Amino acid sequence: IGATYFPMSNIERATEELVATMGKAFVAKVPGLLMIDTPGHESFTNLRARGSNLCDIAILVVDIMHSLEPQTLESIRLLKERNTPFIVALNKVDRLFEWKSTPNGPIRLSLKKQPAHVRQEFETRTNEVIAAFAKEAELNTVLYYKNKNPKEWISLVPTSAHTGEGIPDLLWLLVRMTQGMMKDQITVSYTDLQCTVLEVKKVEGLGTTIDVVLVNGVLHEGDTIVVCGLQGPIVTTIRALLTPPPMKEIRVKAEYIHHKEIKAAMGVKITANGLEHAVAGTQLLVCGPKDDIDDLKDESMSDLASILSRVDPSGQGVYVQASTLGSLEALLQFLEDSKVPVSGLAIGPVHKKDVMKAAVMREHREEYSVILAFDVPASAEAKQMANEMGVKIFTADIIYHLFDMVTNYFKEIRDKRRAEAAPKAVFPCVLKILPEFLFNKRSPIVIGVEVMDGILRKGTPLCVTEKLPHVDIGQVTSIEFEHKERNEAKKGEQVCIKIENTRGGQIIQLGRHFDVSHKLYSKLTRESIKLLKENFKEDLQMDDWKLVVKLKKVFGIIGRS
Repeated sequence: IGATYFPMSNIERATEELVATMGKAFVAKVPGLLMIDTPGHESFTNLRARGSNLCDIAILVVDIMHSLEPQTLESIRLLKERNTPFIVALNKVDRLFEWKSTPNGPIRLSLKKQPAHVRQEFETRTNEVIAAFAKEAELNTVLYYKNKNPKEWISLVPTSAHTGEGIPDLLWLLVRMTQGMMKDQITVSYTDLQCTVLEVKKVEGLGTTIDVVLVNGVLHEGDTIVVCGLQGPIVTTIRALLTPPPMKEIRVKAEYIHHKEIKAAMGVKITANGLEHAVAGTQLLVCGPKDDIDDLKDESMSDLASILSRVDPSGQGVYVQASTLGSLEALLQFLEDSKVPVSGLAIGPVHKKDVMKAAVMREHREEYSVILAFDVPASAEAKQMANEMGVKIFTADIIYHLFDMVTNYFKEIRDKRRAEAAPKAVFPCVLKILPEFLFNKRSPIVIGVEVMDGILRKGTPLCVTEKLPHVDIGQVTSIEFEHKERNEAKKGEQVCIKIENTRGGQIIQLGRHFDVSHKLYSKLTRESIKLLKENFKEDLQMDDWKLVVKLKKVFGIIGRS
């Protein structure tokens, strides 16, 4: 995550040509723009503060060649949730076939210079994006220079990050919208501090630093600050306040400018002792002369405490890791919506200690012995230990990719378990013998039946319960309907079945040991019911489970299975 400060003098120079062609004076009332770049849509969740948003307006980047992608739709959802106004940068116009570039030029001047077929392709692709916004995001969009009602319609600004075309339009529109429509939101307060940690990283010569975005208030060199830490609250003193030169990103190596104090709004790098375990995505607090340090410690840890409360109390579930508190929060929400429990969590790269925690799940539920690492790497030692201990590590920087990986893994485990359980898992059923369809009366017994209740599956052991002791008939080895083989038959269906006595011993004969008036029941056991619950729960409807309860009484299975 990067932060770049654009002074108004630079913006005015960048938009000179655009303003001249528009014939409208550009009166700047804001001192500049602080751009916060969040690579990956989920990182936007870092830019939340309790009760308010860190950003006043957002730029949603859409590739004109690919229209709306899953991560774009997720970004739109986050923007809607936070009621954050945004404009769309319709990027990569330079990728249009035979596009003639005008470096850093206004987009309408660039479009006028294009051949007719390029302008036609631009219009076609733009209309496709507009249609996609309407259909998939339920939003009205229009090219910004055709937008007569910016409060109701979202502006599209064609751009090229490669050639700089359209960037003057983007800057002009941002300034116009913020100072024209958002005066109250962008008014800075220097009394109330609002500061969020964006990133924690080591810098050669400086040690562990934190990059913060200061939205409101003032920071001073020597201030006592309180930051949320993985091992508890961190209380330390600001050694240095550093900013990159204007128009340079805070992530890019450059000669930093030292400050005695910094006023909002600004992206700042802070050096201080003990920041190694600081949590990105949490608030930074300053301890004033009248503040209680213990109260600030509790407040600083509140964000992390709310996340920790989402760990499953049973202690069973997957282990999750992410780069920041915000991205961890997004991943936890995604897993919660998908009903996947979480046994533990961490922020930062995957290390051996994390693998050891995840490995504990092998004793309980094999499929939960996994680590979901969102936007963080796994060390070589952690990968090696994971292979040795049978722990799966899934890493991805897009949440959907991570979810697809773990979903496929769960399915593999589930299919494997179902295949292993299938021979012993007995589905409940009650069959009526059809007297007009008796093809063979002794093993293998071949008869027509109607499924009165439940589900009949291949491999089901059948018995007659109206005689004491119960008569074991044999196992269903074949089910046919209209001369076609089937694996199962459901309530109301009439099928032909073959019953074989696979255990040897007494030869059971229809007409001698039982007759057509007897109903045939699937023979349930405590073990078979347990396997049904663990592996085939969703295959049975409510009526099927009611039949299981009835059959438990028939077979004298007492208590919970």
